[in-house]
Amino acid sequence: MKDATALVARILLAFIFIVAGWGKLGAGYAGTQQYMASMGVSGALLPLVIFAELGGGLGVLFGALTRLAAAGLAAFCILSALLFHTDFANQTQSIMFMKNLAIAGGMLMLAVHGAGAWSLDAWWQARRK
Repeated sequence: MKDATALVARILLAFIFIVAGWGKLGAGYAGTQQYMASMGVSGALLPLVIFAELGGGLGVLFGALTRLAAAGLAAFCILSALLFHTDFANQTQSIMFMKNLAIAGGMLMLAVHGAGAWSLDAWWQARRK
């Protein structure tokens, strides 16, 4: 049960990043750049954001370099919360801030405990032995 739960947790944590990163690749690219610029963040950083979301999300999903991917996404969530969601007078922004912190907490747990037995990390580790 522990391994299945770890897999489900990884899927749930990864989903938001994969969907968000994928959405920025197409029609959402220009709008995201404009939003970043309106918040004082260079739109030139958007390819790095997409790489973090898609690469990190896929790493977590498949359990590949999970500790690194999860730590990176935790930092990404905290940074995003601080840069984009600090208008606490706006209830939606407050909720987004707390959501980012909660996801960062889940990612930190994953970074500490690893992906579990049903992961590429575990498969690679078994092959090394």
